[in-house]
Amino acid sequence: MNRRNFLSTCAAAAAASAFPYHLYAADKAKLATDRVTLGPKKVELSRLAMGTGSTGWNKSSNQTRKLGLKGLAELLAAGVDNGVTFWDTADQYGSHPHLAEGLKLVKREKVTIMTKTRADTPEKMKADLDRFRKELNTDYIDILLLHCMTDGQWNTKLRGVMDVISEAQEKGIVKTKGVSCHSLEALKTAAAEPWVEVDLARLNPKQAAMDSDPATVIGVLKEMKAKGKGVIGMKVYGDGKLADQRDQMLQYILAQDVIDCFTIGMESKDHLTDNIKRIAESSVRG
Repeated sequence: MNRRNFLSTCAAAAAASAFPYHLYAADKAKLATDRVTLGPKKVELSRLAMGTGSTGWNKSSNQTRKLGLKGLAELLAAGVDNGVTFWDTADQYGSHPHLAEGLKLVKREKVTIMTKTRADTPEKMKADLDRFRKELNTDYIDILLLHCMTDGQWNTKLRGVMDVISEAQEKGIVKTKGVSCHSLEALKTAAAEPWVEVDLARLNPKQAAMDSDPATVIGVLKEMKAKGKGVIGMKVYGDGKLADQRDQMLQYILAQDVIDCFTIGMESKDHLTDNIKRIAESSVRG
């Protein structure tokens, strides 16, 4: 079995107590700050994204609760200062104003902003586009996703919403578009749906907070990549459940050819520094 096939099917080995580092080790270190081009629209961003939605829902998250407006803005700016230029937010996290505050500290063109919507009608989507840009204090959104899709028929039920996003993309309001998936059925639909340019997918080797087993998820992500879609990884630490195994989880995600970049929720500058350091070291650990 060659290395690529191994990486697609060896979740069981990764889940064992002795993590097989040598089987995932890269020849050259991969960095959090590596520049990545995502999907058919070739949006440029850093390999690591600054997540702002840990335990995030109902307009709140760990980052907004613990850090406040100024604290989270300064953390996001510290990320940019260290080469991590990809900011991950969502309407549900309540962190749009915090990103806007961060944009007072760094130039807009230096960052890539991804946000997400739960709009379920064209009217709500049009309102979200206007509100999001006001809240973020930006004329455009780099990556806009339909948030937390679980229904396998989301692409039929939300076609009107998708059309509004497509129109916004034609006007330059949105650079690239897609979905975040929270079920295997939704993920399979995203792989097959031509409208999707980018997918936010849950992946780690221990199936923590995931849609299915790693081999099954990777199989669907391979379909996406074969069609030229961009894939962003999430739940790298299994929603915090695998935080005591960070090196293993990072090496695993970095070794996956189907993952272009990934997001991690960070709540302090120490977290940021630690992740930047661990990513470089984990990618080549043998």
